[in-house]
Amino acid sequence: MSAVGAGAERPALSPWRLAEHAAALLALDAAALGGMTLRAPAGPVRDAFLARLAALGGGQRLLRMPAGISDARLLGGLDLAATLAAGRPVGERGLLAEADGGIVVIAMAERLEIGTAARIAAVLDAGAVTVERDGLCLTLPSRFGVLALDEGLSKEERLPTALSDRLALRLDLTPLSHRDIEPDIFSPAEMAAARARPAAAIADDMLASLCAAAFALGIDSFRAALQAVKVARLSAALAGRDTVAEADAALAAALVLAPRATRLPAVPEDESDPQTDQQDDPPPEDGETASGEAPRDLDDLVLAAARAALPPGLLARLLASGGRVKARAAGRAGQIQKAARRGRVIGSKAGDLRGAAKLDVVETLRAAAPWQRLRRSEAAMAGREGLIVRREDFRVARHKQRSETATLFVVDASGSSALQRLAEAKGAVRLLLAECYVRRDEVALIAFRRSAAEIVLPPTRSLVAAERALSGLPGGGATPLATAIEAASALADAVRRKGRTPALVFMTDGRANIDRAGRQGRAQAQADALAAARGLRGEGFNAILIDTSPQPQPQAAEIAAAMGGLYLPLPQADAAGVGRAVGAALAAAR
Repeated sequence: MSAVGAGAERPALSPWRLAEHAAALLALDAAALGGMTLRAPAGPVRDAFLARLAALGGGQRLLRMPAGISDARLLGGLDLAATLAAGRPVGERGLLAEADGGIVVIAMAERLEIGTAARIAAVLDAGAVTVERDGLCLTLPSRFGVLALDEGLSKEERLPTALSDRLALRLDLTPLSHRDIEPDIFSPAEMAAARARPAAAIADDMLASLCAAAFALGIDSFRAALQAVKVARLSAALAGRDTVAEADAALAAALVLAPRATRLPAVPEDESDPQTDQQDDPPPEDGETASGEAPRDLDDLVLAAARAALPPGLLARLLASGGRVKARAAGRAGQIQKAARRGRVIGSKAGDLRGAAKLDVVETLRAAAPWQRLRRSEAAMAGREGLIVRREDFRVARHKQRSETATLFVVDASGSSALQRLAEAKGAVRLLLAECYVRRDEVALIAFRRSAAEIVLPPTRSLVAAERALSGLPGGGATPLATAIEAASALADAVRRKGRTPALVFMTDGRANIDRAGRQGRAQAQADALAAARGLRGEGFNAILIDTSPQPQPQAAEIAAAMGGLYLPLPQADAAGVGRAVGAALAAAR
């Protein structure tokens, strides 16, 4: 019997022990849990975890899903070779049907297409794959679990929510090294006994405690609490118990609730005097421990386990986001563009070969195959033989490619505080340019002062050119905000015509005093700026306005609303703060 055998209370788990418990739970009933999101880079730690999962599975298959898998391979469809040979539609099982009773392993899950994630999630919910295409109508059982391997380098790169919410377990092995790997604690006999054991019962107070912990952590989905209950019951079966114990609820809180936390739980204050408590302790009663300590409150126990398992840096991320968890960004490499012959193939559609369209031969044959028996009978009467493909069978390939992103900084270089604003802008541009260089994106800089707006730095990836332009950026004078917005719109349009995705970042206090004609006057200048902002909104550009005044200005917020952009009052932001805010806002806007 191992250290966590039947009836034994589990000690505090090390990170690797927690990982092994997660692997055992997933191997025990992956379909009931939906699966696991495992954040870990490729290396010995992840390899050891996968090997342990395979060993605990008792012959359970681990099927790897290829990157960029097609719907036909994922869900199933027409078996082209068999159909052409038989002259009638013959179905083919997809990967999800083949995975019935096993686990689907998704490498680089953070890059999984949202549509593919949604289709996998739908099959998880239904427990079956339904195929209605190419003359087929099939429903095949498919109960499986998903192991999503998240290799993202940043927090913005993550598994689509549609799928991640259905995977009960979440584990981060990033901090571990090969030195943290410990000996195995679960034996094949214990796993077999746990599978044969009836489902453990769970008391009402245990259910209430798990729900209370989910609420305290800011989890607004009922699915997480239900998943925690499933994990607690499987944990009890793993430990040889008939009912869920405190240790099982604590494990569920650590593996299910803590990784989903959106706020830090309140720490209860102890207002009692320790010395008074020692003097006034009543005699031990039934249910107390041998040392005379009262039993711990179940809610506090579960919440303490979740608090101990909170991801590192959660407090900093929550403070930076104002207590909100950002939605998964659609991508930081620019908008997805559809092209006729360039980019990655994402499927096919009915069409002809006029223009730049490219014939998808396999899909064309797949469309023609179900009709061969009928067409051959018609062709035999005319004395013709062979495969018959008609114009309505033609399928042309659909491609997509990501355009590069160009971030255009439009900086207010006027007024007495211009030097401070320019220092912030220069620092932010330098920081973001370094990030854009890695992503092969571009950065441009427009400065406006007196009566004109000047493109100081055209769109570039060159660090040398950027430094040269930033070092000579002047300041002082009036604020021609309308002229600056129009110049930024013209530059963004030129960037978009070159196939790139422009994003505009305005750094100003919004107090315009020079109108379009170059005349002074705040009323007309503000009206012209609002009109230019509305014109920018009509062009459909992503825009962010950073209010750099000492106090947030209503004029700046009004300009941001007119251009349909995000308003960020950052009166005391340094270059790093501006860079972080712009990076997060751009990721959310795309």
